[in-house]
Amino acid sequence: MPLVRGHDRRRTPFREFVLKLHARCNLACDYCYMYEMADTAWRGVNSTMSDRVLDQVCRRIAEHVDGASRSVRVVLHGGEPMMVGVAALVSAADRVRAAVAPLTIVDVTIQTNGVLLDDHAIDRLCQAGIRIGVSLDGDRQANDRHRRYANGRSSYDAVDRALRSLSLRPDHFAGILGVVDLDNDPVSTFDNLIQYHPPAIDFLLPHGNWTSPPPRWSPPGETPYGDWLVAAFDRWYDAPVQETRVRFFEEVISLALGGASRLETIGISPVATVVVDVDGAYEQIDTLRSTYPGAVDTGMNVFAHSLDELLGHPAILDRQIGLEALSDDCLACPLHRICGGGYYPHRYRAETGFRNPSVYCADLGRLIRHVVPRVRADLAVLKGRLEDGTPDAGNDASPR
Repeated sequence: MPLVRGHDRRRTPFREFVLKLHARCNLACDYCYMYEMADTAWRGVNSTMSDRVLDQVCRRIAEHVDGASRSVRVVLHGGEPMMVGVAALVSAADRVRAAVAPLTIVDVTIQTNGVLLDDHAIDRLCQAGIRIGVSLDGDRQANDRHRRYANGRSSYDAVDRALRSLSLRPDHFAGILGVVDLDNDPVSTFDNLIQYHPPAIDFLLPHGNWTSPPPRWSPPGETPYGDWLVAAFDRWYDAPVQETRVRFFEEVISLALGGASRLETIGISPVATVVVDVDGAYEQIDTLRSTYPGAVDTGMNVFAHSLDELLGHPAILDRQIGLEALSDDCLACPLHRICGGGYYPHRYRAETGFRNPSVYCADLGRLIRHVVPRVRADLAVLKGRLEDGTPDAGNDASPR
C-alpha cells in the first residue's frame, strides 16, 4: 500500500544486494518467514538461480554502481544457499566482483543455517574471500525448539561443529544471527553464543504484525520482548571488555546520540537493500513475506528493468522517505527518531497497511528507555573524568 506516487524525491542507491541462489531449504524451522508464513509463492519458482539470471544480475549491479560507490555488499542467500554447492557460491562471488571491479569493492557474505558447513566448505569460502554468517538461537534446547529437519531430527550438532571451526577463522566469520525466543533465558543465550567468539551477534525479533501477532505477544503496555532485550543488553554492556558487537544495541546507542542507523530494523535511514529472487525478479526485503501473499512483489525483473528504474517503484520509495512513512501515532512519540516506527514488516495491519507503529512498539520503548539513560550517565561520568584530567578516564565507564 504505497504512500508516495511521485518520482521527484531524492533516491538512495542500492548498496546491498541479496541474491537468492537457492529457493529451498534443508531445515524446517517453524518460524521461517519464507516457508511457514503468509506467502507461499516459493512453491512456484525454480529451485536454483540459473547462470543466465546470475550474469544479468551482475550486469545490473555493475551499471547501477558504475564506480559511484567505493564498496557494496552482496549477500548469497536462500532458502539455504549452501545447497547450490561451494563451487557455485565461489563462482557467484567471482562473477559479481569481476563485473564491478576495479573501482568498487564487493563485500560478499553468505547467510547459512550451517548444517552443510564442514571444514572443506569453510576453507573454500574463506579462500574466495566470502565471509560467513550462521543462524543459531542458543544452546541445543533453544535450537531444537524451532530449527529441526523436516523429519524432526536435531540440527544442533552440525551447526555447533561448523561454528567451532569458523571461530578459528575470525577474518571470515561474519557473525551469528539468532531469533529471540521468550522461552530462552537472555543471559544464558548470550553466554552460549559468545562461546563461538563471533565478531557480531544479531538478535532478531520473531516476525509478526498486528494481523498475525508474534508468539506470546502481549497487549500494548506489556513488554515481554523488551524485557528480554533489556536483560541481554545489560549482559553485553556490563562486560568488563567488549566480547562482541550486538548491532541492534549499537544502533540504539548511535541513534540516541544523534547518529544515523545502518540497519533496517530500527531508525529512519532510507532502505538501500534489494532482493533478487532465483528467477531474476526484483523483490522488496523478503521478510515482508510474513505479512501477506505478494507483499515482496514489484512486478520488475533483471531482464526488463534496471536497478535505477526499480528505485522509482512506489513501494521502494515508501521505504526511503523516513519520517513521512511513519504513522501519526509514531510522529507524536518522542522516541520515533530512534525506533523509526520499528521494522517495516512488523507495522503491517490488514486494514491499514504499513502506516502503523510496530507491533513491538511497547517492547522497543522499553529497551530505548533503558538504554538511553544508561549511556548518557556513562558519558557524563566520562566527561567529568576528562575535565578533571583523571589518568584512567574511560577505562570502566565508557559506552561501547
